[in-house]
Amino acid sequence: MALEVCVKAAVGAPDVLGDCPFSQRVLLTLEEKNQPYKIHLINLSNKPQWFLDIDPQGKVPVLKIDDKWVPDSDIIVTILDDKYPDPSLKTPPHFASVGSNIFSTFVSFLKSKDSNDGTEKALLVELQALDDHLKSHDDPFIAGERVTAADLSLAPTLHHLEVALHHFKSWSVPGSLPRVNDYMKALFSLDSFEKTKTEEKYVIAGWAPKVNP
Repeated sequence: MALEVCVKAAVGAPDVLGDCPFSQRVLLTLEEKNQPYKIHLINLSNKPQWFLDIDPQGKVPVLKIDDKWVPDSDIIVTILDDKYPDPSLKTPPHFASVGSNIFSTFVSFLKSKDSNDGTEKALLVELQALDDHLKSHDDPFIAGERVTAADLSLAPTLHHLEVALHHFKSWSVPGSLPRVNDYMKALFSLDSFEKTKTEEKYVIAGWAPKVNP
């Protein structure tokens, strides 16, 4: 029996997968686990009542598993890894926080209207830390040669970073961070990523009201 997952529909295109990185994180996990699933696309600007009935907070993603609807991508991916342990996606604890501040620093820089407010520098510090970690071994992913949960969390973040910063700020990850650039190529070439990524125009449409409210 296929699992069911509620994810964001694209802004202006309710029948197309939207730009929520947390939704993609869950879809990536399901793909890497080779678990069949049924998607419910939720228009967050006009949420259906049945969705609010199962999740009064009205947030995505929400996964139906064992006849229960479970919100929150952190909780969902943990449950999936425990219930479907092969292949394991657990990130070793000492690597679990690698890159964990990139999303918040990316968003701050993206929304910034002041080039001297330090938000770009803060993002570069986090990306440099990721680059340094990746230089510490010869494998392509955070914990080695295999993809783990940390990679599946960072993949949507880095996709949004690449697309949104290029569009809104003509900014890209510097060439002085070669391992980060290689890492992004490795993530974006995963079959699971190709199947679950949001089209660039919908990533841009999703961020536009946040960048220019």
